[in-house]
Amino acid sequence: MVRELWVWVDPSLGLDEKRTLMAGISSIASAFIVGIGDIDLAREAGVKVVVSKSGDCDILLVNSLNGVIEAKREGRSVCIEVEVKSKEDENLIVSAAEAGADYILLRFSDWKIIPLENLIAKVHGKSRLLTLASNPQEARLALETLEIGADGVVADIPDIEEIKRIYEAIRGVRTRAEEAEAGILRLQPARIVGVKPLGVGARACIDTCDLMVEGEGMLVGCQSSGFFLVEAEVHETPFVTPRPFRVNAGSIALYIMAPEGKTRYLSELKAGDEILIVDRDGRSRVTSICRVKIEWRPLILLEAECEGRRIKTILQNAETIRVVTEEGSISVKDIKEGDVVLVHLGEAGGRHFGALVSEERVIER
Repeated sequence: MVRELWVWVDPSLGLDEKRTLMAGISSIASAFIVGIGDIDLAREAGVKVVVSKSGDCDILLVNSLNGVIEAKREGRSVCIEVEVKSKEDENLIVSAAEAGADYILLRFSDWKIIPLENLIAKVHGKSRLLTLASNPQEARLALETLEIGADGVVADIPDIEEIKRIYEAIRGVRTRAEEAEAGILRLQPARIVGVKPLGVGARACIDTCDLMVEGEGMLVGCQSSGFFLVEAEVHETPFVTPRPFRVNAGSIALYIMAPEGKTRYLSELKAGDEILIVDRDGRSRVTSICRVKIEWRPLILLEAECEGRRIKTILQNAETIRVVTEEGSISVKDIKEGDVVLVHLGEAGGRHFGALVSEERVIER
C-alpha cells in the first residue's frame, strides 16, 4: 500500500514563502492543499495533484456529505474534511465513504488513537483516510494504528526540513502484510518482568555458514508465538574472541524461527538445515547450519510482557549471551526486571511440524 504525503499550504503565508515551500517539497509530496488563489502556484511548482475548494483542481475539497454527493454526481474526485469530536462525526465519515468519497481528511481535537482505530475498522478499503501530522512521531503513530494505519498524512507545517523528516517516516512504515511480503518480521519492545537462574540443562549453540554483525541473531522462545532476539557472539571480550557465525540459542526445547514462517525445535536442528538470521529492524535472511553443539550449562529463565502477553525464553547463564535491545544489546548476566528488549509476537495457534495451525487451541506456559 502506497501511503501518501499531502502538504497543507497555508493561504496566510507570503507569496515568496509559498513558492519556497512548494519548490522545496514538490518532488516528495503527493499533493498540495491550497487556497483558491494558489492553484496556479501549485501547478508551477510541479506537484502531482492539487487539492482545493476551487473547481479548477484535481481533487475537490469539501466539508459536508452533500458536497461529497454532488461532487461524485459530477464525476469529480473528492476529499471531505471532518473534525472528529464525537460519534456523530464518525457516522458522518462512514456515510461519506459509502457515498464514494475518495479521501477523508481527519482532524482530531483531544482523542486521536481510539477514533482513528474505529474509523480504520469501518472505512478501510472504502475511502483513503488521511490525518494531520506536524512531526514524524505523529505520522508514524497514524500509519501504525491498528496495524493497518491511515493511508497517508497531511503535513500542516511550513517547515521544509520537518516535512522531509515526515516523508522519511512515512517511507519507513510497513503494515504486517507488507512486512511479511518483504521478509520483515515485526519486532517490538517488551519489558522484562522476571529473571530466574535455573540449574544445569542442555543448551544448543547454532553455528552457521554465514557471518553476523552487531544487532543480528536468531529468534527463540518457550512459546511458538513469542520470541526473543538473541544476538550472535559478535562482541570482543577479555576472555573470549568473537564467533560471529554463532548464536548461543538456549535450551534445546525452545522454538526457533525458520524460513517460510515455520518454527523448529532447537533439539532437532542439524548441519545442512536452514534457519533465519534476523536483525533488530526485523530484516531476515536464510542461512544454512554448519553444526549444532549441545552442551550442559547453567541456564536462566527470562520473562517479558508485550501487548498484554507474557512470553519466556531459557538461555545459557553466561556473560557472552546477549539479547537485543532497540539501541544495542544486554548480557543475561546484567539483565534485570524493567529492562526493555526486542521480541517478536507471532500469531497464536498450534504448530504441526512447525507450520502454523491458527484454528487449533494451544496453551503454552
